[in-house]
Amino acid sequence: MVQIVERKRKDGSTAYVAQINVRRNGKWAHRESRTFDKHASAAAWYKKRMKEISAAGDDLSTIKSKGRTLSTAIDRYITESVKDMGRTKAQVLRSIREYDIAEMACNDIRSHDIVQFAKDLGSSRTPATVANYLSHLGAVFAIARPAWGIPLDQQAMKDAFVVCNRLGITGKAKRRDRRPTLDELNAILTMLEDKHIRRPNSAPMHRIVGFALFSTRRQEEITRVSWEGLDKTHGRVFIKDMKHPGDKVGNDVWCELPKPAMDIALTMPKKGPLVFPYHSDTISASFTRACKVLEIEDLRFHDLRHEGVTRLFEIGETIPQVAAVSGHRSWSSLQRYTHIKQTGDKYEGWEWLERLSRN
Repeated sequence: MVQIVERKRKDGSTAYVAQINVRRNGKWAHRESRTFDKHASAAAWYKKRMKEISAAGDDLSTIKSKGRTLSTAIDRYITESVKDMGRTKAQVLRSIREYDIAEMACNDIRSHDIVQFAKDLGSSRTPATVANYLSHLGAVFAIARPAWGIPLDQQAMKDAFVVCNRLGITGKAKRRDRRPTLDELNAILTMLEDKHIRRPNSAPMHRIVGFALFSTRRQEEITRVSWEGLDKTHGRVFIKDMKHPGDKVGNDVWCELPKPAMDIALTMPKKGPLVFPYHSDTISASFTRACKVLEIEDLRFHDLRHEGVTRLFEIGETIPQVAAVSGHRSWSSLQRYTHIKQTGDKYEGWEWLERLSRN
Protein backbone atom coordinates (compact mmCIF):
# COMPACT_ATOMS: atom_id res chain seq x y z
CA MET A 1 0.00 0.00 0.00
CA VAL A 2 1.41 3.36 -0.99
CA GLN A 3 1.90 5.53 2.09
CA ILE A 4 0.99 8.99 0.88
CA VAL A 5 -0.47 11.54 3.25
CA GLU A 6 -2.35 14.58 2.00
CA ARG A 7 -1.64 17.78 3.92
CA LYS A 8 -2.76 21.37 3.67
CA ARG A 9 -0.02 23.98 3.61
CA LYS A 10 -0.37 27.33 5.39
CA ASP A 11 -0.85 29.07 2.05
CA GLY A 12 -3.88 26.88 1.33
CA SER A 13 -2.24 24.64 -1.30
CA THR A 14 -2.15 20.83 -1.00
CA ALA A 15 1.01 18.82 -0.41
CA TYR A 16 1.44 15.04 -0.80
CA VAL A 17 3.92 13.43 1.60
CA ALA A 18 5.24 10.04 0.54
CA GLN A 19 6.40 8.11 3.61
CA ILE A 20 8.64 5.06 3.72
CA ASN A 21 9.00 3.04 6.92
CA VAL A 22 11.05 -0.18 6.83
CA ARG A 23 11.22 -2.53 9.83
CA ARG A 24 13.85 -5.24 10.19
CA ASN A 25 13.96 -7.64 13.14
CA GLY A 26 11.35 -5.62 15.00
CA LYS A 27 13.23 -2.32 14.64
CA TRP A 28 13.05 0.63 12.30
CA ALA A 29 15.81 0.04 9.76
CA HIS A 30 15.01 2.95 7.47
CA ARG A 31 12.55 5.85 7.51
CA GLU A 32 12.26 8.73 5.08
CA SER A 33 9.68 10.97 3.50
CA ARG A 34 9.43 13.42 0.67
CA THR A 35 6.85 16.08 -0.16
CA PHE A 36 5.40 16.69 -3.62
CA ASP A 37 2.91 19.08 -5.17
CA LYS A 38 1.18 16.26 -7.10
CA HIS A 39 -0.07 12.87 -5.91
CA ALA A 40 1.22 11.16 -9.06
CA SER A 41 4.75 12.46 -8.41
CA ALA A 42 4.64 11.21 -4.83
CA ALA A 43 3.46 7.78 -5.95
CA ALA A 44 6.17 7.50 -8.64
CA TRP A 45 8.91 8.42 -6.16
CA TYR A 46 7.58 5.95 -3.58
CA LYS A 47 7.58 3.12 -6.13
CA LYS A 48 11.11 3.93 -7.30
CA ARG A 49 12.51 4.12 -3.76
CA MET A 50 10.91 0.89 -2.66
CA LYS A 51 12.54 -0.90 -5.62
CA GLU A 52 15.92 0.52 -4.58
CA ILE A 53 15.39 -0.57 -0.98
CA SER A 54 14.37 -4.08 -2.03
CA ALA A 55 17.45 -4.38 -4.28
CA ALA A 56 19.74 -3.30 -1.43
CA GLY A 57 18.78 -6.30 0.70
CA ASP A 58 19.95 -6.16 4.31
CA ASP A 59 22.55 -3.41 3.82
CA LEU A 60 20.60 -0.14 3.78
CA SER A 61 23.57 2.16 4.43
CA THR A 62 23.89 3.15 0.78
CA ILE A 63 20.13 3.67 0.53
CA LYS A 64 20.16 6.07 3.47
CA SER A 65 22.88 8.15 1.87
CA LYS A 66 21.34 8.08 -1.58
CA GLY A 67 17.91 9.06 -0.34
CA ARG A 68 19.11 12.22 1.37
CA THR A 69 19.10 14.65 -1.50
CA LEU A 70 18.94 18.42 -1.10
CA SER A 71 15.31 18.21 -2.13
CA THR A 72 14.69 15.87 0.82
CA ALA A 73 16.29 18.35 3.22
CA ILE A 74 14.24 21.22 1.79
CA ASP A 75 11.01 19.24 2.13
CA ARG A 76 11.79 18.37 5.73
CA TYR A 77 12.65 21.98 6.54
CA ILE A 78 9.31 23.18 5.11
CA THR A 79 7.33 20.42 6.80
CA GLU A 80 8.92 20.59 10.25
CA SER A 81 9.48 24.33 10.59
CA VAL A 82 7.59 25.34 13.73
CA LYS A 83 8.03 29.04 13.07
CA ASP A 84 5.56 30.69 10.73
CA MET A 85 7.40 30.63 7.41
CA GLY A 86 6.77 33.58 5.12
CA ARG A 87 5.01 32.91 1.82
CA THR A 88 7.99 34.17 -0.20
CA LYS A 89 10.50 31.95 1.60
CA ALA A 90 8.35 28.84 1.12
CA GLN A 91 7.87 29.61 -2.57
CA VAL A 92 11.60 30.15 -3.06
CA LEU A 93 12.52 26.87 -1.37
CA ARG A 94 9.98 24.95 -3.42
CA SER A 95 11.24 26.50 -6.64
CA ILE A 96 14.82 25.44 -5.80
CA ARG A 97 13.65 21.83 -5.99
CA GLU A 98 13.26 22.28 -9.75
CA TYR A 99 17.02 22.79 -10.24
CA ASP A 100 19.63 20.06 -10.76
CA ILE A 101 21.28 20.72 -7.39
CA ALA A 102 18.11 19.56 -5.64
CA GLU A 103 18.64 15.99 -6.88
CA MET A 104 22.25 15.83 -5.66
CA ALA A 105 23.06 13.74 -2.59
CA CYS A 106 23.59 16.06 0.36
CA ASN A 107 27.03 14.65 1.18
CA ASP A 108 28.17 15.34 -2.41
CA ILE A 109 27.30 19.06 -2.51
CA ARG A 110 30.34 21.33 -2.46
CA SER A 111 30.71 25.09 -2.65
CA HIS A 112 31.29 25.04 -6.41
CA ASP A 113 27.96 23.26 -6.89
CA ILE A 114 26.20 26.04 -4.99
CA VAL A 115 28.06 28.68 -7.02
CA GLN A 116 26.95 27.01 -10.25
CA PHE A 117 23.37 26.95 -8.97
CA ALA A 118 23.67 30.69 -8.23
CA LYS A 119 24.96 31.30 -11.76
CA ASP A 120 21.97 29.42 -13.18
CA LEU A 121 19.67 31.61 -11.13
CA GLY A 122 21.52 34.72 -12.25
CA SER A 123 20.77 34.04 -15.90
CA SER A 124 17.21 35.24 -15.34
CA ARG A 125 17.28 37.01 -11.96
CA THR A 126 18.98 40.04 -10.44
CA PRO A 127 21.96 39.67 -8.07
CA ALA A 128 19.70 40.79 -5.20
CA THR A 129 17.20 38.04 -5.96
CA VAL A 130 19.97 35.44 -6.21
CA ALA A 131 21.21 36.59 -2.80
CA ASN A 132 17.73 36.05 -1.37
CA TYR A 133 17.58 32.53 -2.81
CA LEU A 134 20.94 31.61 -1.27
CA SER A 135 19.92 33.17 2.04
CA HIS A 136 16.78 31.04 2.26
CA LEU A 137 18.69 27.93 1.16
CA GLY A 138 21.36 28.74 3.75
CA ALA A 139 18.75 28.29 6.47
CA VAL A 140 18.36 24.66 5.39
CA PHE A 141 22.13 24.10 5.41
CA ALA A 142 22.37 25.63 8.90
CA ILE A 143 20.14 23.08 10.62
CA ALA A 144 20.16 19.94 8.42
CA ARG A 145 23.13 18.21 10.08
CA PRO A 146 22.55 19.11 13.75
CA ALA A 147 18.77 18.65 13.58
CA TRP A 148 18.34 15.60 11.34
CA GLY A 149 21.81 14.20 10.66
CA ILE A 150 21.50 15.12 6.99
CA PRO A 151 25.08 15.71 5.74
CA LEU A 152 24.83 19.24 4.31
CA ASP A 153 28.06 21.19 4.73
CA GLN A 154 27.27 24.61 6.19
CA GLN A 155 30.83 25.77 5.47
CA ALA A 156 30.32 25.01 1.77
CA MET A 157 27.36 27.39 1.79
CA LYS A 158 29.37 30.08 3.57
CA ASP A 159 32.22 29.71 1.07
CA ALA A 160 29.75 29.93 -1.83
CA PHE A 161 28.33 33.15 -0.40
CA VAL A 162 31.79 34.71 -0.39
CA VAL A 163 32.56 33.61 -3.95
CA CYS A 164 29.21 34.78 -5.32
CA ASN A 165 29.61 38.15 -3.69
CA ARG A 166 33.15 38.59 -5.03
CA LEU A 167 32.09 37.60 -8.55
CA GLY A 168 29.04 39.85 -8.50
CA ILE A 169 26.62 36.94 -8.82
CA THR A 170 24.89 38.21 -5.69
CA GLY A 171 24.47 41.78 -4.56
CA LYS A 172 22.25 44.27 -2.79
CA ALA A 173 19.03 45.53 -4.26
CA LYS A 174 19.21 48.93 -5.89
CA ARG A 175 17.52 51.67 -3.94
CA ARG A 176 14.34 52.87 -5.51
CA ASP A 177 13.61 56.57 -5.50
CA ARG A 178 10.47 56.45 -7.62
CA ARG A 179 7.86 58.89 -6.33
CA PRO A 180 4.36 59.18 -7.75
CA THR A 181 3.30 62.58 -9.00
CA LEU A 182 -0.01 64.10 -7.96
CA ASP A 183 -1.27 63.69 -11.52
CA GLU A 184 -0.42 59.97 -11.41
CA LEU A 185 -2.12 59.54 -8.04
CA ASN A 186 -5.18 61.44 -9.24
CA ALA A 187 -5.48 59.12 -12.23
CA ILE A 188 -4.93 55.95 -10.18
CA LEU A 189 -7.37 56.91 -7.43
CA THR A 190 -10.04 58.01 -9.91
CA MET A 191 -9.81 54.68 -11.73
CA LEU A 192 -9.87 52.65 -8.51
CA GLU A 193 -12.75 54.61 -7.02
CA ASP A 194 -14.80 54.21 -10.20
CA LYS A 195 -14.19 50.47 -10.13
CA HIS A 196 -15.33 50.22 -6.50
CA ILE A 197 -18.49 52.21 -7.26
CA ARG A 198 -19.32 49.79 -10.07
CA ARG A 199 -18.42 46.77 -7.94
CA PRO A 200 -19.18 47.64 -4.28
CA ASN A 201 -18.09 44.18 -3.07
CA SER A 202 -14.58 44.63 -4.45
CA ALA A 203 -11.67 45.88 -2.33
CA PRO A 204 -11.82 49.69 -1.89
CA MET A 205 -8.38 50.07 -3.45
CA HIS A 206 -8.60 53.88 -3.55
CA ARG A 207 -8.78 53.95 0.26
CA ILE A 208 -6.08 51.28 0.63
CA VAL A 209 -3.72 53.30 -1.58
CA GLY A 210 -4.45 56.44 0.43
CA PHE A 211 -3.89 54.61 3.72
CA ALA A 212 -0.60 53.16 2.45
CA LEU A 213 0.58 56.60 1.37
CA PHE A 214 -0.09 58.42 4.64
CA SER A 215 0.58 55.57 7.07
CA THR A 216 3.81 54.38 5.33
CA ARG A 217 2.65 50.80 5.94
CA ARG A 218 3.63 47.85 3.75
CA GLN A 219 0.85 46.01 1.92
CA GLU A 220 0.99 42.89 4.12
CA GLU A 221 0.97 45.04 7.26
CA ILE A 222 -2.15 46.82 6.02
CA THR A 223 -4.01 43.51 5.73
CA ARG A 224 -3.18 42.72 9.39
CA VAL A 225 -4.42 45.99 10.90
CA SER A 226 -7.30 45.22 13.26
CA TRP A 227 -9.97 47.47 14.74
CA GLU A 228 -8.68 46.50 18.15
CA GLY A 229 -5.23 47.73 17.14
CA LEU A 230 -6.49 51.12 15.95
CA ASP A 231 -5.97 53.58 18.82
CA LYS A 232 -8.00 56.67 17.92
CA THR A 233 -7.30 58.38 21.26
CA HIS A 234 -3.52 58.38 20.89
CA GLY A 235 -3.34 58.35 17.08
CA ARG A 236 -1.47 55.10 16.68
CA VAL A 237 -1.83 51.64 15.15
CA PHE A 238 -0.67 48.20 16.30
CA ILE A 239 1.35 46.38 13.64
CA LYS A 240 1.65 42.63 14.15
CA ASP A 241 4.68 40.77 12.82
CA MET A 242 6.30 43.84 11.28
CA LYS A 243 8.98 43.04 8.73
CA HIS A 244 12.42 42.88 10.32
CA PRO A 245 15.81 41.69 8.98
CA GLY A 246 16.18 39.27 11.87
CA ASP A 247 12.76 37.82 12.50
CA LYS A 248 9.38 39.41 11.80
CA VAL A 249 7.37 36.82 13.75
CA GLY A 250 6.54 38.31 17.13
CA ASN A 251 7.89 41.71 16.11
CA ASP A 252 4.72 43.51 17.20
CA VAL A 253 4.98 47.31 17.26
CA TRP A 254 2.79 50.34 18.02
CA CYS A 255 3.38 52.99 15.35
CA GLU A 256 2.20 56.56 15.19
CA LEU A 257 -0.60 56.94 12.64
CA PRO A 258 -0.84 60.34 10.89
CA LYS A 259 -4.30 61.90 10.91
CA PRO A 260 -4.97 61.46 7.15
CA ALA A 261 -4.35 57.70 7.49
CA MET A 262 -6.51 57.44 10.62
CA ASP A 263 -9.35 59.32 8.91
CA ILE A 264 -9.21 56.93 5.94
CA ALA A 265 -9.20 53.85 8.18
CA LEU A 266 -12.27 55.08 10.06
CA THR A 267 -14.31 55.16 6.83
CA MET A 268 -14.07 51.38 6.51
CA PRO A 269 -17.15 49.36 7.52
CA LYS A 270 -16.76 47.17 10.60
CA LYS A 271 -17.59 43.77 9.12
CA GLY A 272 -15.04 41.79 11.06
CA PRO A 273 -11.86 42.09 13.17
CA LEU A 274 -9.74 43.54 10.35
CA VAL A 275 -9.90 47.07 9.01
CA PHE A 276 -8.77 46.03 5.52
CA PRO A 277 -9.80 42.34 5.22
CA TYR A 278 -8.20 41.69 1.86
CA HIS A 279 -5.34 39.54 0.56
CA SER A 280 -1.95 41.14 -0.01
CA ASP A 281 -1.72 39.64 -3.50
CA THR A 282 -5.08 41.20 -4.41
CA ILE A 283 -3.83 44.63 -3.39
CA SER A 284 -0.61 44.29 -5.36
CA ALA A 285 -2.32 42.94 -8.47
CA SER A 286 -4.99 45.66 -8.48
CA PHE A 287 -2.46 48.46 -8.16
CA THR A 288 -0.20 46.97 -10.84
CA ARG A 289 -3.14 46.50 -13.19
CA ALA A 290 -4.26 50.12 -12.73
CA CYS A 291 -0.78 51.43 -13.52
CA LYS A 292 -0.60 49.27 -16.63
CA VAL A 293 -3.97 50.44 -17.93
CA LEU A 294 -3.05 54.08 -17.26
CA GLU A 295 0.41 53.54 -18.82
CA ILE A 296 2.15 54.70 -15.65
CA GLU A 297 5.63 53.21 -15.83
CA ASP A 298 7.85 51.81 -13.08
CA LEU A 299 5.54 52.50 -10.15
CA ARG A 300 5.01 49.84 -7.48
CA PHE A 301 2.74 49.69 -4.48
CA HIS A 302 5.76 49.69 -2.16
CA ASP A 303 6.81 53.05 -3.62
CA LEU A 304 3.92 54.55 -1.64
CA ARG A 305 5.84 53.80 1.57
CA HIS A 306 8.87 55.66 0.24
CA GLU A 307 6.63 58.54 -0.77
CA GLY A 308 5.02 58.63 2.66
CA VAL A 309 8.35 58.68 4.48
CA THR A 310 9.68 61.39 2.15
CA ARG A 311 6.58 63.50 2.80
CA LEU A 312 7.17 63.36 6.56
CA PHE A 313 10.68 64.75 6.14
CA GLU A 314 9.43 67.43 3.75
CA ILE A 315 6.94 68.72 6.32
CA GLY A 316 9.76 69.06 8.85
CA GLU A 317 9.63 65.83 10.89
CA THR A 318 12.85 64.62 12.53
CA ILE A 319 14.34 61.14 12.17
CA PRO A 320 12.91 59.98 15.55
CA GLN A 321 9.47 61.32 14.60
CA VAL A 322 9.55 59.63 11.21
CA ALA A 323 10.79 56.35 12.73
CA ALA A 324 7.84 56.43 15.14
CA VAL A 325 5.53 56.36 12.10
CA SER A 326 7.46 54.07 9.74
CA GLY A 327 8.54 51.60 12.43
CA HIS A 328 12.24 51.66 11.50
CA ARG A 329 14.21 50.27 14.45
CA SER A 330 17.50 51.51 13.10
CA TRP A 331 17.68 55.21 12.39
CA SER A 332 20.55 54.47 10.00
CA SER A 333 17.95 53.12 7.57
CA LEU A 334 16.53 56.64 7.38
CA GLN A 335 19.87 58.32 6.67
CA ARG A 336 19.10 58.22 2.94
CA TYR A 337 16.41 60.84 3.56
CA THR A 338 18.56 63.33 5.45
CA HIS A 339 19.30 65.35 2.30
CA ILE A 340 15.62 66.21 1.99
CA LYS A 341 14.88 69.82 2.82
CA GLN A 342 11.72 71.03 4.49
CA THR A 343 9.57 72.19 1.61
CA GLY A 344 6.07 71.91 3.02
CA ASP A 345 3.28 69.41 2.38
CA LYS A 346 2.60 68.88 -1.32
CA TYR A 347 -0.65 67.16 -0.32
CA GLU A 348 -2.02 70.22 1.48
CA GLY A 349 -5.36 71.09 -0.11
CA TRP A 350 -5.29 67.90 -2.21
CA GLU A 351 -8.86 67.02 -3.18
CA TRP A 352 -8.41 63.36 -2.38
CA LEU A 353 -7.67 64.05 1.29
CA GLU A 354 -11.32 64.91 1.78
CA ARG A 355 -12.71 62.35 -0.66
CA LEU A 356 -10.84 59.42 0.91
CA SER A 357 -11.93 60.33 4.45
CA ARG A 358 -15.58 60.73 3.49
CA ASN A 359 -18.01 57.84 4.03
